[in-house]
Amino acid sequence: MQRGLIALAIGTFALGIAEFGMMGILSDVTRSVNVSVVDGGHLISAYSLGVAIGAPMLIFLRKMPLKRLLLLLAVIITAGNTMAALSTGFPMLLCARFLSGLPHGAFFGAGAIVCSRLASPGHGAQAVAVMVGGMTVANVAGVPAATLISNLFNWRIAFAMVALFGGLALVGIRAWIPRLEPLPDSGMKGQFRFLKSAAPWLIYAGVFFGQASVYCWFSYVDPIMTKVTGFTGSAMTWVMMLAGIGMVTGNAIAGKLADRFGVARVCGTLAASMLAVMPMLYLFADVKIASLALMFLATGALFGIGGPLQYLIVRFAKGGEMLGGAGIQIAFNVSNAVSAALGGIAIHHGFGLASPALVGVPFAAVGAAALFILRSKYKTQGA
Repeated sequence: MQRGLIALAIGTFALGIAEFGMMGILSDVTRSVNVSVVDGGHLISAYSLGVAIGAPMLIFLRKMPLKRLLLLLAVIITAGNTMAALSTGFPMLLCARFLSGLPHGAFFGAGAIVCSRLASPGHGAQAVAVMVGGMTVANVAGVPAATLISNLFNWRIAFAMVALFGGLALVGIRAWIPRLEPLPDSGMKGQFRFLKSAAPWLIYAGVFFGQASVYCWFSYVDPIMTKVTGFTGSAMTWVMMLAGIGMVTGNAIAGKLADRFGVARVCGTLAASMLAVMPMLYLFADVKIASLALMFLATGALFGIGGPLQYLIVRFAKGGEMLGGAGIQIAFNVSNAVSAALGGIAIHHGFGLASPALVGVPFAAVGAAALFILRSKYKTQGA
């Protein structure tokens, strides 16, 4: 295996903890900085806003050699999470979360291109899988570890851990990735030409709405599981580990099914299944076994929808592949921000901590519809 791929996987491992780790330590953080759980949800939204703003920056950095671009992104990952670990209050932590999100989508977009260049002929998809594997490992091991560290010691150590892995990615990229020239420049307009087709918009809608259906609830999984379902704070380590296993399992199974039956059909079916799962998460919120089983299905759909669509966008983003790939991360994280905010509004208005699950139902319907339309219109082009 190319050691450069390992460096990229370390980077996505750090990004995975930075993005998903906040869900498992939200209660600890909000108590420490003296804000409500609803206000704490803004820490999730701030990261997602950083992703949404940072990913389009690839347009202005498209002429930069790819290795130098990745080094810059790794520096920002390290700096943002160091700032979070050292934050002196909620405003500084909010700014740190925004900064930490800036390199997220750009790292995936640029990293996918680097993977394809480092891979031996015919193994490009496997190389990308190695890079993305860092995020899946983060959800199985890194996020639960951050939750455990937060419960036993201090939530600041969790952010310091992310900064450490960002630094390791920086060292690995510098040592193991050769100098790579940027993609041929198709000009500013050429980067956006693929957006004239309806296909990428349907893909982005599938990501945005399909994953928002789960994120409305998952953004508040810590307070829901501890205050409604009845798990202790220390048990959240294992709860988050099960959520991570659900993500890995969903991503793996959906990928195999998508190759066989078509990406849009499989992802649309997963989005449609949330029309049943999300109401059950609300109805059985106080039943431990049911909540765990339903959480496994929901997080499996979360990555089962997003993973194959990350692959599919490349086919419909000719001339703007790096921007198209980063666009998936924009859709994913803006979805995260909007759904966290809407879930927080439902809680704030007294509908209960478990109510965000119901907020996710209409999102599931729209996401499924977008993906089934994509399948109908672009089946012959591989959708």
